[in-house]
Amino acid sequence: MNNSFEEIISKLNGAKTVAIFCHARPDGDALGSGLALCLALKAMGKTAHMCCDDPPPQKFSFIPAMQQVRNELPNIEYELMVSVDCADLARLGSFAKRYAKFKGDTINLDHHVSNEGYGKLNYIEVCPASCEIVTLLFQKAEYTVTEDIANLLMLGLITDSGNFTHLDVSERTYLVAAFLRSRGADVSKINYEMFSRQPKDRALLYGKVMSKMRFTLEDKLAIIVIPNADLQKAGSDTGLTEGFVDFPLTVDGVEVAASLMEYKPNLYKISLRSKGKVNVNEVAVGFGGGGHVLASGCLLGGPLEEVLEKLTYAVYQAL
Repeated sequence: MNNSFEEIISKLNGAKTVAIFCHARPDGDALGSGLALCLALKAMGKTAHMCCDDPPPQKFSFIPAMQQVRNELPNIEYELMVSVDCADLARLGSFAKRYAKFKGDTINLDHHVSNEGYGKLNYIEVCPASCEIVTLLFQKAEYTVTEDIANLLMLGLITDSGNFTHLDVSERTYLVAAFLRSRGADVSKINYEMFSRQPKDRALLYGKVMSKMRFTLEDKLAIIVIPNADLQKAGSDTGLTEGFVDFPLTVDGVEVAASLMEYKPNLYKISLRSKGKVNVNEVAVGFGGGGHVLASGCLLGGPLEEVLEKLTYAVYQAL
């Protein structure tokens, strides 16, 4: 059961020291929502730190605030801990244990359908992005939304909504975007950096991966595999593969697209996308993952062909 914005705002306003966490291997929504909250609290004179197990991918470096993301907490006493855009405790990585055992209040802000509410206070709503929720929270709290904060929130809104193409995009989503634009969010620059600009290494990796695309289940499932060796040749930045999984879904007849990125030997990070017929969250949950009805992920261990077989069978059952 959700707590009210008023309850959450009261905790945020009452705390002098706040630690903010997002999920490992962060995306634009995790970084945008967490850093926006961090900047807003700092502007109010509070001590706030944003932490993540992994550094922001290089592609987000055009936003200066990305430099504030830490991989460890300073040795101070925090009064409040907040998780953003994280469907479960495990995805907080090395920070999960400290968050779970924290004696003070914890707040969980998220938009994933698989989130069961692991915070002492929770606000979970299925919508395109956690940045949509955080923007609404800021409006309710009457926090000042600077141009820097607006850019962070717009980054998450644009990237997690598929540039406003996902089925869960609502009238409210556009109203939130309009508000952020009015506060100075540079939509043109964000779109260019996220969807148009790419380094040569990414272009070459993209072509290599797509040339080996596999089709199965009467072409209803399209699969791409990103071997670690190929990723290392491209510079080892996993952010280079952002958006790869969306291309197979554009193929006629494909209902589900899957990307298998070799994370470690015999361990694959699975990203799933659906056109709507298949609830890929249920597929991911079956392997200990989760996310959204149309976009989810999980980790699968084992030899590649074995992983492919397990994943194909799971999608087959969901079709």
